[in-house]
Amino acid sequence: MMFPRLPASLLTLVSALMFCAVVHAADPAPAGEMPDDELHESMAGQDVDAGEKPTPAGQISLDDVRKFTAVLSLVKQAYVEEVDDHALMQAAIKGLLVGLDPHSEYLEAGALSQLTEDTSGSYVGLGIEVTTVDGALRVIAPIDDTPAARAGIKSGDSILRIDNVPIQAENLNDAVDMLRGPPGTDVTLSILREGSNLPLDIKLKRETIRVASVRGRMLEPGYAYLRISQFQAETGTDLRKRVARLRKDNGKPLSGAILDLRSNPGGLLTSAVEVSDLFLDAGGIVTTKGRIREAEMAFRATPGDALEGVPLVVLIDNGSASAAEIVAGALKDNHRALLMGRRSFGKGSVQTVLTLDDEHALKLTTARYYTPSGVSIQASGIQPDIVLADLALSENEGQALAGISERDLRNHLKGDDDPENEVAPVVLTPVRSGAPSDYALSEALNALKAMALQRRQAPAATVPEGQGKG
Repeated sequence: MMFPRLPASLLTLVSALMFCAVVHAADPAPAGEMPDDELHESMAGQDVDAGEKPTPAGQISLDDVRKFTAVLSLVKQAYVEEVDDHALMQAAIKGLLVGLDPHSEYLEAGALSQLTEDTSGSYVGLGIEVTTVDGALRVIAPIDDTPAARAGIKSGDSILRIDNVPIQAENLNDAVDMLRGPPGTDVTLSILREGSNLPLDIKLKRETIRVASVRGRMLEPGYAYLRISQFQAETGTDLRKRVARLRKDNGKPLSGAILDLRSNPGGLLTSAVEVSDLFLDAGGIVTTKGRIREAEMAFRATPGDALEGVPLVVLIDNGSASAAEIVAGALKDNHRALLMGRRSFGKGSVQTVLTLDDEHALKLTTARYYTPSGVSIQASGIQPDIVLADLALSENEGQALAGISERDLRNHLKGDDDPENEVAPVVLTPVRSGAPSDYALSEALNALKAMALQRRQAPAATVPEGQGKG
């Protein structure tokens, strides 16, 4: 991810505009209360809409500047409590960015530090990725093995209250700060789950979140399971090491692998490119398009597939967002993997940190990204090749008739070896040890085995005599 600095000329323009706003502000009214009718007259006297003229493209409307300064002046003179000028300007800046999209924001020193922590994989909090949707705080995904994941918080949950403080449009910017706090402290979230009419109160304890973004194990001999919970700075390197370790533990080449990107809220663009490149020999990965030159980027795969071309299944769901969707889109469009699960989140935009000074920056949406086929998945998400319902396997699912035979049925015909009046006991056979209880993972493993079998049975390509490959 690029972190370009704003040009000095642009900073000067911003400063000059703010100075202009102060100069044009109306003189404050005398101290004291202002009756409602006088307040209305004051507002009517500063009507800036009359005779408003069209503004040439690329220029700021002087009428808009007057309107802003009029509002600023009225707030200063008539608000129920005196408001500090600096606080008003900070609120104005934040409001400007909130009106753009859910992912652009003004970052002060604390938020900048949190952003660094998130991408490095260590911070104090609950382990939950959130976004704003229609003035509400919505869970994108809980991070594996964190207080949020252990408490059962799910993708799509809406957070109504934090420690009994209602979350509304006015305090959305402060909500993330409210989720964080000193390690060991308690916080209660009031959650509204999709399909439910009653909120659910969940008490959690904050802790230091050290997110291991990559995990892996062998599901069965020859079949590897790879899990990426978040895209951090070292995710690509860690995944390469994990694949090499699993291949070594298997003792022979792998037959196939499952890449689990479910409930992965995203992370760094560069890490998504590294992970995609790890499984691709060639082809495009992602392109980004924006209005500034730095936002125009294109990434392509380099030779070398860490899995050496064995079948790959990718699991996604509606909590798979941003960088996770870049990987899923790249592998799908290059026909490298079979996607299974549910439609992804649909965050098809790229945010860049533009520094203002050592303690302030903008996290600004600067580009949309496009999959190798040229498709933007913004708000539409990535559709899996095979759609799976959100189900779970019970311990003895599919075993209800295990141990029951013909002789257990009433009035069955006697057989030659059927003991008289003997009733065979009904025994439910438990699921074999180590079998996946995860429905989607179980289905993915079955599909992977079929793909591996088809690959082994595919006839070798024949080359006519006298010809060869150069």
